[in-house]
Amino acid sequence: MNKSKKQEETTSSAMQSEVGFADMDLTDEMMKALERAGYELPSPVQAGVIPSALDGLDVMGQAQTGTGKTAAFAIPILEQLAPREEISSVQALVLVPTRELAVQVRNEFEKLAYFMDIKTAAIYGGHSIKKQIEELKRGVQVVVGTPGRVLDHIRRKTLELRETWCVTLDEADRMLDIGFRPDIERILSSISRKDRQTLLLSATVPPAIERLAKRYMHDPTVLDFSKDAVSGDSIEQYYFSVDKAKKFELLQRLINRDEPEQAIIFCRTRRGTDKLAKRLKETFPNVGCIHGDMNQSVRDRVMKKFREERLKVLVATDVVGRGIDVSTISHIINFDTPEDCDDYVHRIGRTGRMGKEGVAYTFVSEDDGELLTRIEVRINQLLEQVYMEGMELKREVKQDVKPERLAAVAAMRGRGPKKHRRRL
Repeated sequence: MNKSKKQEETTSSAMQSEVGFADMDLTDEMMKALERAGYELPSPVQAGVIPSALDGLDVMGQAQTGTGKTAAFAIPILEQLAPREEISSVQALVLVPTRELAVQVRNEFEKLAYFMDIKTAAIYGGHSIKKQIEELKRGVQVVVGTPGRVLDHIRRKTLELRETWCVTLDEADRMLDIGFRPDIERILSSISRKDRQTLLLSATVPPAIERLAKRYMHDPTVLDFSKDAVSGDSIEQYYFSVDKAKKFELLQRLINRDEPEQAIIFCRTRRGTDKLAKRLKETFPNVGCIHGDMNQSVRDRVMKKFREERLKVLVATDVVGRGIDVSTISHIINFDTPEDCDDYVHRIGRTGRMGKEGVAYTFVSEDDGELLTRIEVRINQLLEQVYMEGMELKREVKQDVKPERLAAVAAMRGRGPKKHRRRL
């Protein structure tokens, strides 16, 4: 989608603004809830999205997780809800890619609506549909759900969207990645209100997202905060060249050396996740594992422990890991180099959240050189290679990088070391 001059100006001003919550004409109830929740100043994403959304405009925002985007769409939705005595049915629908994210977003709504008479429900697969139906019957104003389960309720006529004036697509790119586009389009087509407001938040904006926006959004305000999120100083990014046979030993030594506050270790496969977690538990306490083959109740228990910091290390796959929003994550370790460069961006976005510092390590074996190159091109910077004694790869990682590209990126990084550059 091409940005208009007006949209580009909106993006620029939003990123540079020092506007506070008090300048947004929010209700007293919302201001008290923000204070109670520890919000002080809006993040750039919040400063950009909230005013436009409060004006009733469609908004398409590109931003990583950890930038405060949940509050960016939750605040204007809560501020515009009609009282329950006027409209008792669902007024706002939020679509998310994973069960974990549905619970997380619902909890954020409840936190921000603490002083309001507003009911929010989370509906997703793997949880009793009967209980969800009972909750919907009692009356809710905001529904947060995964597309498949939302569509199921629509078909059963247990979810009525006749009065729904706002639809939010959170992590839209991920929803399309895992095949939810047909469900999303069916849901959007089922909402009859002509004055529907659509908010779309996405870490990346591939052509499929642009086509979706063009079809279902009306002259959206486009806000892009992705550049700062990917290459910002809050996340230090490194890679190790390591033989596949030594990856586990390297992981052990890295955890012992860095002593992360909390860490997520990403694997490509569910089987690999199980295997790695089992081996880690033999050496380290407080290790958990989460992936899509696990029962939902088990996943919920694991995530509860991780949020409460009873687990220090979590081994996860991409799909499930995408829905993890925990501010105390200090380390991301890509035990397997991601095959999709956007997955790399999503993985490292678990740390360095809301201005906090974090570090991301990627284990690169001999055959992963092309994957490393694609990642560096995607984020427009070279990852710094670091070493662990005795762990060096015997043969060079094979990279197909044009010399001029390396020179250009190296020049870009030659602007000086990061303020908090760690010495390895």
